[in-house]
Formats: sequence, C-alpha cells, structure tokens
Amino acid sequence: MKRIPLFFTIAFALLAAGTLRSQQSVDGIAAVVGNQIILKSDLNTLITQYGLQNKVNVYKDPQLLKTLSQEILARLVDEKVLLIKAQEDTIKADEERVDQVLSQQINNFIQQAGSQERLESYYGMPLVQIKKELRQQIENRMIIEQLRQKHFSNIKVSRREVENFFYQYQDSLPRQDETVDISHILLQITPSEESFQAGYAKIEKVKELLNQGQDFVELAGQYSEDPGSASNGGDLGWVKRGDLVKEFEEVAFALEPGQISDIVQTQFGFHIIQMIERQGERIHVRHILIRLQPTAEDERRTVERLKEIRRKILAGEAGFEEMALQNSNDPNVAQDKGRLGKFATGSFQIKAFDAAIKPLQAGEISEPFKTDFGYHIVLLHGRQEARTLSLENDWQQIEQYAIEFKTTQQFEKWLKELREEIPIDVKVEI
Repeated sequence: MKRIPLFFTIAFALLAAGTLRSQQSVDGIAAVVGNQIILKSDLNTLITQYGLQNKVNVYKDPQLLKTLSQEILARLVDEKVLLIKAQEDTIKADEERVDQVLSQQINNFIQQAGSQERLESYYGMPLVQIKKELRQQIENRMIIEQLRQKHFSNIKVSRREVENFFYQYQDSLPRQDETVDISHILLQITPSEESFQAGYAKIEKVKELLNQGQDFVELAGQYSEDPGSASNGGDLGWVKRGDLVKEFEEVAFALEPGQISDIVQTQFGFHIIQMIERQGERIHVRHILIRLQPTAEDERRTVERLKEIRRKILAGEAGFEEMALQNSNDPNVAQDKGRLGKFATGSFQIKAFDAAIKPLQAGEISEPFKTDFGYHIVLLHGRQEARTLSLENDWQQIEQYAIEFKTTQQFEKWLKELREEIPIDVKVEI
C-alpha cells in the first residue's frame, strides 16, 4: 500500500535484554584476504545482529553458533574479495544514501532492543561505535551491489533458455499467490479545537523549558511523542529535501547549526526542531513532537462521514473515484484516484487491509476500518485465485527468474575466479 511519507518508525516487537558481548572471544584477526584483514570482532558483530533480528541468544546454542560463524566468515571473506575488486574499479558508495540507510537501521535496532541503553548493552559498545560498524557494513553492501551491477546488469536470456529453465525448475518456482485489485478512500481523524489547544499547551511548555536553557536531547527523551526518535534524543539522522513533510522541511532547512526553531505544526502534530549540522542540501536534525490527540467524538465523526460516502457510492449517487478525489486524505489521490492496484492476499504490511478485503466479492465496498493513518473504506475491483506459474500466462515473470538464475551462476563463477587470484588466509578454527 502507498503510505504517507513519514519519518516516524513503526514500533517492532521488543527483544528481551541480554549482554552477548561478554560471551564473545577476545578480538584478533580471523582472516587475511589480500591486503585486508577480517577481525574476530567483525564476525562477532554480525552474529550479534543475527541474534537481535531473530530474537535468539546464539551463544546458548553451540551448534547454531558454529554454523553461523562458518557461514558468516565465508561471507566476510567473499565480501573482502569483492571489495578489493571494487577498489580496482574505483567504485564508491553514495555517502548520502549510506547515511539514510544507517539512520533507518539504527532506529529499527533501538526499537527491537527496547531502548538505546539496551541496544548498547546487547552490543557491548556505545551507540557511536555501533553506528561506525553498521555504517561500514552498509557502505560495503552498496559498493558490492554496484560492482555486481557493473559486471552483470546486461545479462540476457534467449527464449529457449527461458523454456529450459522453466521445465527444469518449475516444481521449485513459487506459486502465483491469490491477488486482489483494490481502491481505497482514507479519512484522517482530525482533532477538535479542544485537542488542538491541549497539544499546543504541551509544546509551549517544552519551548519555555528550552528558552530557560534546558537540554534539547533530555527534553526530547522526556516529552517527545515520536516513538522512532524520542529514545535517541529526537535525532532524525541525515535527510535531504523531499524526505520530510513540507511544513517541517521548510523550517528545518532555514535553520543554522545549533539553532532551535519556533513551534511548527504538521499533519502529525506540533514540532520543535534543532539543526545539528548541514552538508550542502543535506541536514542533520533533531525534533520534539507533541501529537495532536483526537477525542472519541472526533473518531466517531470521521466514521460517520465515511459511512455516508460509502452509502452514496453504493446508491449510485457518486462514483468511487469521484468521492476519492473529493474526500480522501491519501497524498497520492490526485494521481491514482484512490486506486492502490494489485496485491497478493496476506502480503499487506497493514493487516487491517487483509481483514477488510477477505469477505468482499468483486464490486463490494468494505465497512470503515481503522489503521495508523485513519479510517478507510476499500473497493474490491477483482480477485484472481492462486495458481502455478505457466509459460503462457507468466512469461515475463519466468523470464526474470531465468535472468536472475543465470546472473547468479555467472557471478558465482566470477567470484570463484577472484578467490583463486587473491590470497586468502583463514586464521581461526570454527
């Protein structure tokens, strides 16, 4: 589903705390690849990340630890081989994109761990060191992807290759899931005047504390209602023009380093912004957010309005596209007229869509249902049953699978040749 461009992170399930770093071996050299080294700490960091993301303490499972260590070390060796080749080809990562991905990943990890403190305990290092190590990982991945694109982006397959691939691997190809074709109308829950005044009073209090000289980072942790940045002192990382909502962005880009804004209102609530640093058209900012909290009456009014829109469409008094253009708060409605397109059932990130669509027949419209964005109604244009792929109906998809398969084969062959050219010395036994 198309989503409003947010800079707020959706909360992940919390992970039980536990210090893994203390169980890891003392740092040293795990392998030497050409003129590059792989440290034991590099290996341990990736093992720790695996445990964090999969919610498992790998150090309590010796067999899993051994298997993971072998697989990750092999991957790190291949990575070094490819980075040496990328250096020869003078390939570099886009620093701006690296910063963006790093910021997103750090926020995700903090949410998964439960807090910055628990994340630091889990890794056994301060956040600044975690960021340094993650940044290098992200930069390496981007460089390797560019290297792969440079050498293997033009691979083609003939018709006979596609057919041979299909007949050989058709039992292993994924089924075409059931798909639905849908449109929606979104109404955001707008707060009453009472809610507006309550939110404004909160942000005014924060502004007064800042004017008295209190620390921005501490106040963000205490008052900000942005779950993705509050625990990190309100830090939003590096952003460029177009990443943030218009009202926020206009004020943020006008600030000087160290400067704190007046109160800024956006669709999310009231903000106070602090500029940390600037690099050309990129800025590094913090913010404190006080959300506008709608009341139960605001919510009831939104549902009733959406029910009336649904009634008019079903009665033939107006078309779905017409009502979407007139009423929907989806920022893309002017372009798509509410049409979200085709989705595999069960694949919606917002599970309320699955539940609303499941009982619908083609041409039916759901009752209003709630998500984090507001209330929606959904029109089901059609439903296509799950099926196996066939050359007659799915040629382009099978062709793409064949290209990916051929690309992987050639890449692995090339990587094997590079391994033979570059000296590799593994110094640890796993």
